Amino acid sequence: QVQLVESGGGLVQPGGSLRLSCAASGSTLSRYDMGWYRQAPGKQRELVASILVGGFTSYAESVKGRFTISRDNAKTTVYLQMHSLKPEDTAVYYCNAKRLAFDYWGQGTQVTVSS
Repeated sequence: QVQLVESGGGLVQPGGSLRLSCAASGSTLSRYDMGWYRQAPGKQRELVASILVGGFTSYAESVKGRFTISRDNAKTTVYLQMHSLKPEDTAVYYCNAKRLAFDYWGQGTQVTVSS
């Protein structure tokens, strides 16, 4: 069983930056493919960024060049560095860990981009 806890969300002005963290307990993350998802009010949850066990990363087109996903397996933490934030980035951001039939989610952290 893996427990995921996100942190680092908050209110930021357009153009600002935030770094989200996803801390895991119960297991190392080194064997899991990790992802950051987000869900805005009235919209479906979407994949923002992912990082596979081997280190390969991928991003949604809307965040390419602005967001960076990374992992620190020793610290069992995954990060999402977000720059040049826009109002449309406002959402609850969720951390996800997948391995075989296992699929774990955090409780989410709110990111609000507003002036």
